[in-house]
Amino acid sequence: MNESTTTHRMKRIIVAVTNDLVTDQRVDRTCRALAGDGWAVTLVGRRTPSTPHQKGRKRVGAPLNTTGGAPLSGGSPPYGTRRMRLLFCRSAFFYAEYNLRLFLLLMFSRADCFYANDTDTLLAATLATRLRRKPLFFDAHELFPDVPELQGRPRVQAVWRWVERRCLPHVRQAFTVCQSVADEYRRRYGVQMTVVRNVPDRGEPPQVFNTNSTPSHIRTLLYQGAVNVGRGVGELIDVLQLLPECRLVVAGDGDCLASERRHAASVPWADRVQFLGRVEPERLHALTAQADLGLCLLQDLGLNYRYALPNRIADFAAAGVPILATDFPEIRRVLQHYGTGTLTSPLPNDKSGDSYSHYLESLADDIRQALHYWDTLPPDERARRFAKAGEELNWQCEKHVLLTALHAALTPSR
Repeated sequence: MNESTTTHRMKRIIVAVTNDLVTDQRVDRTCRALAGDGWAVTLVGRRTPSTPHQKGRKRVGAPLNTTGGAPLSGGSPPYGTRRMRLLFCRSAFFYAEYNLRLFLLLMFSRADCFYANDTDTLLAATLATRLRRKPLFFDAHELFPDVPELQGRPRVQAVWRWVERRCLPHVRQAFTVCQSVADEYRRRYGVQMTVVRNVPDRGEPPQVFNTNSTPSHIRTLLYQGAVNVGRGVGELIDVLQLLPECRLVVAGDGDCLASERRHAASVPWADRVQFLGRVEPERLHALTAQADLGLCLLQDLGLNYRYALPNRIADFAAAGVPILATDFPEIRRVLQHYGTGTLTSPLPNDKSGDSYSHYLESLADDIRQALHYWDTLPPDERARRFAKAGEELNWQCEKHVLLTALHAALTPSR
């Protein structure tokens, strides 16, 4: 597709998400792809107490290339932003206030179509779409009703499933991050979704770093991403007791960050645990390339985790760093296809007694075996695998899928 010559007549699009825009790389890549395709894009989110200060503010519908963008990829992005300051930061009151504010914004903005990211923006976008008769696009980053935070809350899950059931028939084109999630949405609602994987945007092939395997070398285990429930940070802190040759670096923020910091401070090996907090993407890529092994451990907390394909799988591949990841379907599919990582068991549900001790021993063995495997793999074979992954797990490929589907959805049928 020639991105400089577009055939659609829609020019202004409002993209909605409930976060603060600062670290959402998938949304940033989507907005950049739309802007590069000739759209005047405005990204709408919210301002939180921890949102970094940005100079300037972009009004909805204003010209491109003004200040106020979230610098995810360095410098000012080629799209505008709008962060709403809300009274509520969580619970049902937050979702109600956000959707009301978003609905009013969409109703009175200059836009030709709307793009809703995740189910928590879908109700407002659908109502505005129906009243204004505008096309609506939807991007499901996950199975929202099945997120771990909603496990054991059937009434809340039922509300979000009702929102999806009522709103999805009005979506012009739907996207999601992997085939398993697409299959589940088709099973539940009969909706056909286009898979656009959550992978990095890069132009250069990955390099292989940090292959020193001398006995005195302290091996760096890297966790990157949200520090939330069921992501394995606590288990990784605990397993270091069995791995005196390793240290753990945690790059990310999240609901469990404070408690994991306290946990790390309470163990005798606390000096081998480092928390970096939120890290900007450019710095994160350089940091990732210095690791010996990337980690992606998940607990089986429902379909949302079981069908996940975390973007760190591709991020580690982009940096030439092998990964040890939980043996879930989408993760297994990628790692077995490219050979850029090894698999391990899901995190345990019970963190007490002998069963947890046995799990930690098994995890320690898996980490040692993974490090040994990559230390002894011939360098040319290692480079070949990561080069192939870098060519295909690349946003340039996924962007083409996204724009092709959007063009097809906006082309009048004959």
